[in-house]
Amino acid sequence: MKSLIVVAGVTVASFLTIAMLGTAGWSLPPIAAQQHGFRGTGMDQIQTKREAAADQAANQAPAPADPASADGDKAGTTYQNVQVLKDLSTEQFNRVMTSITEWVAPEQGCTFCHNTENMASDDLYQKKVARRMLQMTQTINSEWKEKHVHESGVTCFTCHRGQPVPKNVWFENPGLTAKGLTEPRNNGQNMASAEVGLASLPYDTLTEFLGKKGLDDNAIRVNATTALPEGKGKSIQEAEKTYGLMMHMSQSLGVNCTYCHNTRAMSQWPQSTPQRVNAWHGIRMVRALNGDFLEPLKGTFPENRLGPNGDVPKVGCGTCHHGQPKPLNGAHVIEAYPELAKAQASSADAKPSPAEAPK
Repeated sequence: MKSLIVVAGVTVASFLTIAMLGTAGWSLPPIAAQQHGFRGTGMDQIQTKREAAADQAANQAPAPADPASADGDKAGTTYQNVQVLKDLSTEQFNRVMTSITEWVAPEQGCTFCHNTENMASDDLYQKKVARRMLQMTQTINSEWKEKHVHESGVTCFTCHRGQPVPKNVWFENPGLTAKGLTEPRNNGQNMASAEVGLASLPYDTLTEFLGKKGLDDNAIRVNATTALPEGKGKSIQEAEKTYGLMMHMSQSLGVNCTYCHNTRAMSQWPQSTPQRVNAWHGIRMVRALNGDFLEPLKGTFPENRLGPNGDVPKVGCGTCHHGQPKPLNGAHVIEAYPELAKAQASSADAKPSPAEAPK
């Protein structure tokens, strides 16, 4: 009797499932697949066409402002306390300032950075930070053009997307100690963190690999460099930190591992895609930007803009990419703004050391 009930139940469930699938109009959604590796290796990026269209629509570069004449007085002559873009004509300078307002603070307007009663004043910390961010943008578009950003370049909009504070910045993660609890002995992991895809991987891996300028290039690895151990070697926890960084990069670019790696031979560069080389340089670019431009601003930011450990907001891969393999769908945003593509040569615009950072 029990067997008959089981058979009857399975039969009814089967008929209901067939009826549901046959009458509900369900079907496999249209798929958009892109192959990034060798044939037969499964190195594909898979999305539904609906997801791909939504991502494309959400990552459109704004139309550039109309070109401005290079003739006339220089901005450094027309206005006071112009330090970074003083060699532009007044018209060119005003064009860039208007664009920056639209890219960074469209709701707040000029008053976000400027005291409108004295535009030359540096009273607002936002103006000091913006000056350094201009220099950072010029550095990215000049020193990192060949290695990472190529012809696309970046503008302020690449990170800000119309918001005064970019969405995808990060701070040091203090773990449970931020809540005033006793520091746990958890090897800095086993606590879901958005930075590593809500996995149990080490949750402060970005500080380890993106926040330390001058880090040894061999630090980010899983395999040893020799056939047999020649010392302490790489522990499992150290390897997990590397996986945490890879999770951050995967989320930031909206891709899986096969975008850069042949997963049948993860460590083999000859079997990897060109994107892996670009990513290698991107890691070092982010590290340099945090060390040279953002960390020195710790004394400039007010306390409410600092993280739980008192550190400054820092950039990661997602700050520019916003879930796309190429920021803003690969648009060549720098072509219309050559002022942001080369660093100014004057001594007043040179990078300050941490001790000389604006206060």
